[in-house]
Amino acid sequence: MRLETKKRIASLTSNILNPLFLGLVLIVLFSFAATSSTLEALKWSLILIALSIVPVYLILVYMVKKGKIDNIFTVVREQRTRIYMVAGICAVVACLILILLEAPPELVATAIAGLSSAVIYMCVNLWWKISLHTAFVSASVVLLVILYGWVAMVSIVLLPLMFWSRVELKRHSPAQVVAGAILAALIVSVVFYVFLPWYSSM
Repeated sequence: MRLETKKRIASLTSNILNPLFLGLVLIVLFSFAATSSTLEALKWSLILIALSIVPVYLILVYMVKKGKIDNIFTVVREQRTRIYMVAGICAVVACLILILLEAPPELVATAIAGLSSAVIYMCVNLWWKISLHTAFVSASVVLLVILYGWVAMVSIVLLPLMFWSRVELKRHSPAQVVAGAILAALIVSVVFYVFLPWYSSM
C-alpha cells in the first residue's frame, strides 16, 4: 500500500471515529437502552448532548479561533490540559443536572464515566500524553458489551484499526494508544460495575 494511501486511510479512520462523534452515538444508544419509550429516549439524548457534546464542541472551536489550541483534537500535550478542563467542567454540570432531574441511573453513570475520564486523563497529561481516540473506541466497545452482551465484542475490530491510525499519523506512540485504551476500559468497567449498582440501590 502506498504511503499516501495509508495516510489517507489513517486520517479518515481518526476523523470518522473521533471522540465527539462516538460520544454522541453512545449517548443516543444508552438513552434508548435506559428508557421505556422513544420520546423519553429522545428527551434524555437531547439533554445529554446539550449538556456535554454541544458545549465542549463550541468552547473548543472558540479556543481554536482565539489561538489557545491548534485544533479541537490537538496533539500538543500542554494544550490538551485545557481540553480536559473544559470536558471536566461540562461533565460536572451534566452530572448535577441529571441527578436533579432524576435521570435513569445508566445515564448518570455515563456522565460519571465522562467526568472520571476527564479528571484522570488530565492528571496523566501533566507528564505524559495518551490517546483520546483509542480511549473512546475502547470505552465504546465496553459500553456496547454492557448494552448488548458479548455479541457486541465484534466491535473490538475497531480498536486495532484505531491503534494503527494514530501511530501511522504519528499522533501517538504505540505505548500511548495502548495506555489510552486500557485506562478507558478500566474507568468504564469500574463506573458501571461498581458505581452504577450502588447508585441504583440508593
